[in-house]
Amino acid sequence: MGKPKGSEKTGGRKKGTPNKSTSTIREWLTNLIGKNQRQMENDLKALEPKERLQMLEKLMPYVLPKQASMTATVDYNKLSDSQLDMIVDELSKNIQEDEE
Repeated sequence: MGKPKGSEKTGGRKKGTPNKSTSTIREWLTNLIGKNQRQMENDLKALEPKERLQMLEKLMPYVLPKQASMTATVDYNKLSDSQLDMIVDELSKNIQEDEE
């Protein structure tokens, strides 16, 4: 039988102590991405506009805070190639401005 609810914690990490494995992996990934940033940008540019937009969409949650849910969502499959190109061009301009 487990401990009664509300009893004092014994053993294990103290609350707020980071997991060593997690911090090691995060540090490794941060270094890996930093060292390969140019290659990743080139790989991203080599994708078709629709694929590039999908990849950026997948990466956004890691750098932008989550927003309240929206009632309308964009179905990228219903957009024309020219509409997708326009979105990608706008996002690319913002990226280039940030680099300068």
